[in-house]
Amino acid sequence: MADDPIEFFNRRTGRIERERIYGEPWLRFIYGGNPLGRLSLAAVVRRAWFSAWYGWRMNRPASVNKVLPFVVDYDLDADEFAKPATAYRTFKEFFYRTLRPGSRPIVSDADAAVFPADGRHLAYPDVDAADGFYVKGKKFTLAALLGSEELGARFAGGSLLISRLCPVDYHRFHFPVAGTPRDARLINGWLYSVSPIALRVNPGYLTENKRMVTLVASPVFGDVAVLEIGATMVGAILQSFIPGRPVAKGDEKGLFAFGGSCVVTVFQRGRVRFDPDLVENSAVHREVYARMGEHLGVAPSGPR
Repeated sequence: MADDPIEFFNRRTGRIERERIYGEPWLRFIYGGNPLGRLSLAAVVRRAWFSAWYGWRMNRPASVNKVLPFVVDYDLDADEFAKPATAYRTFKEFFYRTLRPGSRPIVSDADAAVFPADGRHLAYPDVDAADGFYVKGKKFTLAALLGSEELGARFAGGSLLISRLCPVDYHRFHFPVAGTPRDARLINGWLYSVSPIALRVNPGYLTENKRMVTLVASPVFGDVAVLEIGATMVGAILQSFIPGRPVAKGDEKGLFAFGGSCVVTVFQRGRVRFDPDLVENSAVHREVYARMGEHLGVAPSGPR
């Protein structure tokens, strides 16, 4: 399972594609069952100081030499960057880059929710009925994910979207719905990888990692929980919104400082109907690649 190739459905091309994994040999060594890899994971890799050290390296002036090779190797569209690729001072600064206005159009339909981030997405209409997330039979509870039995009960039978960001992706995250956000609540934890290589072994890493939980009161979708989940090499989750101030759908919420990471969106029971391609691919544990601001589903009409 952990050794299988990572395939996803690319909504933009309409094809099933194979993911190019940043640091793949290292990830497979750590999470692939090698005893030395397991020891390294427990002793070093999952710990905050390791990610902080690597983030420090990527914030040194010499790290800027990694930017242009990275853009070329992963065929990034430099025209959408807010400033030229040569203008960044460090790789870390490039990593949480902003984009030119209009690079991510936001679906305007009032009853539509949008993806909160660029990445590869899994969607489950009823999280309680799902047979697993990254592999059949492997799942977690909403109470564990949200860090609260009360919230677990409030969102019981709800709909779940997992948005996985690779290191090559745009690493700012946005509000999937319009509404009024409350304070972001920090839940401290480990920093395991969120690559499918790791999550096929234990999707519960999402409930063990450092994360932040924000409740958004939406007039269309009811209460929506938005979680940012840290991962190996992600030393910081930075929020840029003001609690209590209403936000529009697609407004920036914050950024990840470095590395692969994950955004999870949880809707209450019956408050969203996910797009068919999301549901069909997720049913066979295949992610769908889509960008922030694109359509992910609608609020069902009629009484709730």
